Amino acid sequence: MSELRTLTLGAGCFWCLDAFYQRTTGVTSVISGYTGGHTPNAHYREVCSGTSGHAGARQVPFDPEIVPESVILGLFFTGHDPTCLNAQGYDVGTQYRSAMFYADEEEKARFEAAIAEAQGLFEAPIVTTLEPLGVFHTAEAVHQDFYTENRNNGYCRVIIDPKLSHAREAFAEWVS
Repeated sequence: MSELRTLTLGAGCFWCLDAFYQRTTGVTSVISGYTGGHTPNAHYREVCSGTSGHAGARQVPFDPEIVPESVILGLFFTGHDPTCLNAQGYDVGTQYRSAMFYADEEEKARFEAAIAEAQGLFEAPIVTTLEPLGVFHTAEAVHQDFYTENRNNGYCRVIIDPKLSHAREAFAEWVS
């Protein structure tokens, strides 16, 4: 195994991208949490209030020798609408923003390139923000691996299942 790389990505609700990445070869774990805000401790109710500045995000550690970063980022753009400002479906507010949290300038440049490449897939402009990665607060246990633990939940069946099917088609080599 090579040295793992970790990306921190915000795409609205935790659960959809969590389901994608949990099923991606080369991804070692998925951690749902909060980052990008101005409060020292983030928790669900505070973040949902929209007053903390934090966004829901996932940390995705992966082995780049098994799965290319381009696949991780492709799944990011497949799993949500990066052209929708501060909302995903019925979830509205800055806490649901599309965001890529970069650890350094090199990662920021890779994110900029990924946005430019993905723009060709969308008619509307991509509004994904690029933000420096600050403190990452792990979300409550209920948000970790939600899809696997709650497959019969209405949100999972109506929202995640169709998106996961699309991701499996688009990234068949990596997503099971």
